[in-house]
Amino acid sequence: MNLRAFSTGAIGTGQGREQYRRLVRRRQVILAGLTVALLACLCLDLAAGPAGYPLDQVVRALIAPDAVPQQVRVVLWELRMPVALMAVVVGAALSVAGAQMQTVLSNPLASPFTLGISAAASFGAALALAFGITLIPAATEYIVPINAFVMAMLAALLIHMLSARRGITVETIVLLGIALVFTFNALLALVQFLASTEALSAVVFWTMGSLTKATWSKLAATTLVLAAVLPIFARRSWALTALRLGEDRAASFGVKVARLRLETLLLVSLLAAIPVAFVGTIGFIGLVGPHIARMVIGEDQRFFLPASALCGALILSASSVVSKALIPGTIFPIGIVTSLVGIPFFFSLILSSARRA
Repeated sequence: MNLRAFSTGAIGTGQGREQYRRLVRRRQVILAGLTVALLACLCLDLAAGPAGYPLDQVVRALIAPDAVPQQVRVVLWELRMPVALMAVVVGAALSVAGAQMQTVLSNPLASPFTLGISAAASFGAALALAFGITLIPAATEYIVPINAFVMAMLAALLIHMLSARRGITVETIVLLGIALVFTFNALLALVQFLASTEALSAVVFWTMGSLTKATWSKLAATTLVLAAVLPIFARRSWALTALRLGEDRAASFGVKVARLRLETLLLVSLLAAIPVAFVGTIGFIGLVGPHIARMVIGEDQRFFLPASALCGALILSASSVVSKALIPGTIFPIGIVTSLVGIPFFFSLILSSARRA
């Protein structure tokens, strides 16, 4: 059952209704399978590290913390749990942001980085790391994430203002985002050129993306944003699904396309800016997570939205495990690992999909 069949009323017959119920059950099974895989990967992430723990001990520590030694309990709950959960939440946030960008821009290559949000955040963080410049004078404790967030939202506001002008098309919005990417990358290169050797190392490491500095407070802020944005997208699932049929068809269904696109882009900017502000630049997730979800579950936003969140969370959680396993005792920057792990997997999915077609 596809969107065309849905739009032409093919589910109105008894056979169509039964076919639709089977499709819904299949999608529910897929979502359940993704959830189980994510929970398993989370346990692996908690078990992996310089001091490895058996999976059964990790499970006991999660179910009954008092049943394990205090040292194990402290390592798992205080040190590894915020990092492992941050991988899940950040992966879900970036993937949902990419999914909705691809939906409203009708561009399979759209991601949170297409609008220059990541590049802007990197430039803001570099100003703090290299020169100690704070964009909000009162913010000294969290100067790097706040700078990154402010610059990311300024880029989103600029895109919003330009997009609101008469005659702006989807292609123009994408081109504006690409222009911002090149602009902020050039500014970032200038900061790196002027920075000291020590500051340069810090800037380069931040732009690679890292989960190692995750804390409960950063996790709470990221989770709060994701929990606030997801219900909004869920309430607009019908309009967003209709938009995949084309702007004209969606407008004939009563969808206010221009308003929906602008509001979605603003929410996507918020959803992408907060994770980038805390963990640095992590590419690939917002691009590939939605594609994998679309391959296995289709375009219906009622299922595509949670599937995108689960796929993004699963990819980043698995990348966190791999980052600890490549060289024992060394944790690779997560941004590097997402590309090393995800791109071959993505290619295999594309090729297998082409063979099935």
